[in-house]
Amino acid sequence: MKRVKAACICQVLHFMLKDGLEPEVAVPLAQREAESYKLELKQKKIKHRIVREEIQPDGSVVIEIIKQYSTNDTGKYLDV
Repeated sequence: MKRVKAACICQVLHFMLKDGLEPEVAVPLAQREAESYKLELKQKKIKHRIVREEIQPDGSVVIEIIKQYSTNDTGKYLDV
């Protein structure tokens, strides 16, 4: 029998600009979407660590994150 002792998921998320919108409208929307995502993680109490966050030349946002997978223990994955 096997059991999951610890698990996390690594993701690189790209909050892209919406097609058809002017950059002065699309850029703040993408940045707000990224902030909302991070706030949602905190509100849902999902253990996570943001490894890297970059604003791209077009104003979109890329976030590299390690976060808790399901309700599994995170083990040492989130240690700094």
